[in-house]
Amino acid sequence: MSQDTPVPEQAPPAPETPPEAAAETPPEAAAEPLPAAGPPRRRGRTTLLILAAAVLGVAAGAGTGYKIQYDRPETPLPPLAQPALVQPKGAAPETKPLTAAEDTLVKYDGDLRKLLLKRPKGAKDWVGGDPGHDQWLSLYDYAETFEEPKSAFAEFNRYGFRRVAVAAWRTGTYDTSSSTEIRLVQFRDESTVYTEEHFEAQQGYASEERYAGNKGSAIPGAFDGRVWVYSKPETKAGYLPVYKARALARKGTIMLDIWVTSARPIKKSTIMSLAERQWERL
Repeated sequence: MSQDTPVPEQAPPAPETPPEAAAETPPEAAAEPLPAAGPPRRRGRTTLLILAAAVLGVAAGAGTGYKIQYDRPETPLPPLAQPALVQPKGAAPETKPLTAAEDTLVKYDGDLRKLLLKRPKGAKDWVGGDPGHDQWLSLYDYAETFEEPKSAFAEFNRYGFRRVAVAAWRTGTYDTSSSTEIRLVQFRDESTVYTEEHFEAQQGYASEERYAGNKGSAIPGAFDGRVWVYSKPETKAGYLPVYKARALARKGTIMLDIWVTSARPIKKSTIMSLAERQWERL
C-alpha cells in the first residue's frame, strides 16, 4: 500500500460490559409481550376441606356433649300431678247382652220392612208407580227412579247395593190426591262407605233451582237430615199441577228418603212429621 493512501481511523474499542449490565434486559426484549398467565388456581378442594373440617368439628362437639350427659348420674323425674291410678281387684263384671232396641245390627241386618212407618188409616195402595206388594225395591227398579237409569244401575251395582225397603200409599181423590213413598236404602259399605257418598250426592242437588229451589229445613235430632218443600209445582199441559216435598237423612248404612207428591200445596209440617216419625224408628 502506498504511503499516500490514508488509513481510516479505527473506532476506539468498546468498553467491557460490566457484570451488572449483562443481567439487564435489552430494549428489544423489554418491548416483547410477556407470556400469557396460566389458569387461576382452583379453590374448590380447599373449600371442601374447610367444610369437612367444620362438619367434623360439629359432630365431635355433639358427641362430646352426649358423652358428658351420658356419664352424668340419672336425675329422677318430678312426681306426676295426678294421683296414682287405682287398679281394680278381681275379674271385671260380665257385660249384659244388648237388647234388640240397643243393638243397631239387629236393625240394620234384620228385616228393614219392620222399620217402615205403618200406612195411615184410610190410605190405599199407591197404584201409580207401585214399587211392589212385597215392599222390596230391586236394584233395577231403584235405578229407574233416577234421570239416568243406566248410569245409576252401574254405579249402585259397583258400590255394593244391598236392598231398598219401601212403604207407599195414597190418600184423597183425583183433585185432592196425595201420594207418599218412604225408602230405606241400604248399601254394604264394605270396601267403601258409599251410603254417605250417595246421601251427600242426593242432598247436593236437592236445593238447586231445578228441584226444590230452597235450602230446606233441618230434621231435629237427625244430624244432617233435612226436608224440602218444592218452591214451584211441576206443571204439564192437560194435567193438574204436582206439588212435591222430600226428606233425606242417614243412619249408619241406611239412607232415609221420603217423597210426598200432591195435587195441592204441601205444608212443611206434613213432610217434617213423616221424617221425624220414621227417623225415630231407626
